[in-house]
Amino acid sequence: MRILFLTHSFNSLSQRLYVELQARGHELSVEFDINDAVSEQAVELFQPELILAPFLKRAIPESIWRKQVCLIVHPGIKGDRGPSALDWAILNRETRWGVTVLQANADMDAGDIWASSEFDMRDATKASLYRNEVTEAAMRAVVLAVQRFEQGGYTPQALHDIQHSLHGRLRPLVQQSNRHIDWQHDTSATVLRKIRSGDGFPGVRDCLFGRELFLYDARPEHTLCGRPGDLIARCGGAVCRATTDGAVWIGHLRDNQAAHPFKLPATRLLGDRVSALPELSPGPRSGYRDIWYEQHGDVGYLHFPFYNGAMSTQQCERLRQAYIDAKQRPTRVIVLMGGPDYWCNGMHLNLIEAADSAADESWRNINAIDDLALEIINTDTQLTIAALQGNAGAGGMFLARAADQVWARQGVVLNPHYKDMGNLYGSEYWTYLLPRFAGQEKAERISSARLPMGTDEALSLGLLDAAYATDVDEFVQLTQQRATSLAAADNFETHTHQKRQQRQADEQHKPLAHYRQQELERMRVNFYGFDPSYHVARYNFVYKISRSRTPLTIASHRRTDTPLRRAI
Repeated sequence: MRILFLTHSFNSLSQRLYVELQARGHELSVEFDINDAVSEQAVELFQPELILAPFLKRAIPESIWRKQVCLIVHPGIKGDRGPSALDWAILNRETRWGVTVLQANADMDAGDIWASSEFDMRDATKASLYRNEVTEAAMRAVVLAVQRFEQGGYTPQALHDIQHSLHGRLRPLVQQSNRHIDWQHDTSATVLRKIRSGDGFPGVRDCLFGRELFLYDARPEHTLCGRPGDLIARCGGAVCRATTDGAVWIGHLRDNQAAHPFKLPATRLLGDRVSALPELSPGPRSGYRDIWYEQHGDVGYLHFPFYNGAMSTQQCERLRQAYIDAKQRPTRVIVLMGGPDYWCNGMHLNLIEAADSAADESWRNINAIDDLALEIINTDTQLTIAALQGNAGAGGMFLARAADQVWARQGVVLNPHYKDMGNLYGSEYWTYLLPRFAGQEKAERISSARLPMGTDEALSLGLLDAAYATDVDEFVQLTQQRATSLAAADNFETHTHQKRQQRQADEQHKPLAHYRQQELERMRVNFYGFDPSYHVARYNFVYKISRSRTPLTIASHRRTDTPLRRAI
């Protein structure tokens, strides 16, 4: 069936649905909902049998929904209406929430219901819930709705016929006043809930040092306390602020009036104002932890849940040292766990944009990631596993492939390409790793693509070695079981011996230093050359400048090389 995605942007949810529906044999094309005329033209060009709106910020034009069935993915339970569904669910401490697929009509979110799916709420940020529970529920509901539409004969539920029995209702847009933190009265749990309801957009407006700031990335502190509202410590890039019954860590801030009005680590944005605060070392119950190690028997687990999956130069250096320390431990297997939302997305574009020289910081950042990748590739005493709980993209995906095996949770979305960031060439030894694990033909296919990839395709291409479990907790549990079995295998020494032999043979054929040199020569041109494409693309990404058109890689209806477009 021919399905047009009409969406504000190609976000993580849109990508997951794209991957799932394409795998089921549907013909897909995507159009960014820039304005009525553009959307109407896309419908005319593609002639879809169904229109799916996974992520919109405005109503579908009547000129479209009057003529064709348009299914909207709403991140709320049946009967829920309004633009802040998930925000309210967090603020109101809902224990169950869901996703509803409904048909567009004249009333926002009030169309007939084609499918719905519910889930248990976690104590987590809005962004984390969206990437995990909401995405999984949306996938189930959309697949069911598409099946019902394709098979025909299904009568969707009219909202007015069932509204009396529903918990959902019309809710207004959440205002900053609804999230306002009263530091003199709010408990840590209340502060965390308010900040999480606005993370990652729009944040929670607050005041520090006379500056209006927006708060993100809040985490609990279990030991420290102080006078409510006071900043009492710093740890890494985060600051700790006291509440009425304890304290919370705030990892990231945004200042709309600053030279760089986008999210930055809190200590980076506040600068000298917090340099006198006591600096803590992170631990299990105190401090802001973005890297930690744990060991169970012969298996070591290295966690690095970096915010939004971005790795700064300093974080790469700290993670590399943590990995070196892990290698000195008496283990047989090291598992690189990343975080539950993202494994890694490569360079930290926000910090690069905020640097005095974006080119110089880009260079430092990519070299720091390469140093980490080299350390992983050259590990010869343990077997290494990259365990992808969450999505991975760009350099993060190729960093994962530096491990001996890559295991992923079913349903994660992978973007193993750099080209959308201004034709960035990329490094992380990908020109060595891809041919080694995927073969030359598949390596060329991967490196030339710009589309998101699901786990099934990644397995077929050699980017992954295993994919299992759809739930994060189940994935972690099964990963521990698999890693323990691998460490206890009778032929473990054979594996490590073969690994050393392979590395020696590869090094004699072409040293890793040559791969790195060749990759970085191309990266130097990206950073310092006359073509500003990378710097323009990074600026647009960091400042969230909406695209003026949909990329042709996903807008097949606008390509001149497709049979459909030629026939029109």
